[in-house]
Amino acid sequence: MRAGQLGIAHGVFNLTTGLWPVLHRRSFEAVTGPKADFWLVRTVGLLVATSGVVMASAGYRHRLTPEVRTLAIGVAGSLACIDLVYAVRRRISPIYLLDAVLEAALVTAWTGLTLQSNDS
Repeated sequence: MRAGQLGIAHGVFNLTTGLWPVLHRRSFEAVTGPKADFWLVRTVGLLVATSGVVMASAGYRHRLTPEVRTLAIGVAGSLACIDLVYAVRRRISPIYLLDAVLEAALVTAWTGLTLQSNDS
C-alpha cells in the first residue's frame, strides 16, 4: 500500500470510528459496552475523528510529511496501548482487543512506509 492510500484508509477509519459514539450512542454502547462518562467518550471520539481528517486530507493531497506520519503512528499506538491495557484489566470490553490488533497493524504499516522512505 502506498503512503497516500494508507493516509486515506487510516483517516477514514479514524473519522468513522471517532464520529460513531458522537452520532449514535446506542449502537456504540451496544458493541463496546455501557460508559459512565459519555462526555469523555465523545471528546475522545472527536479527537480521533480530527486526526482522521488530517490523515485523509494529507493522503489525498500526497502531503504525508514526517509530522503527519508521526501523528498517525502516535494516535494508533496510543489507542492500541489503551485498548490492550484496559481490556486485559477488564475495565473495558474485550471487543477493544480487536481494535488493538487493527491499531497495531496501522502502526506497523506506517512504520514500514516511514523506514522505506528513509532508505530511499
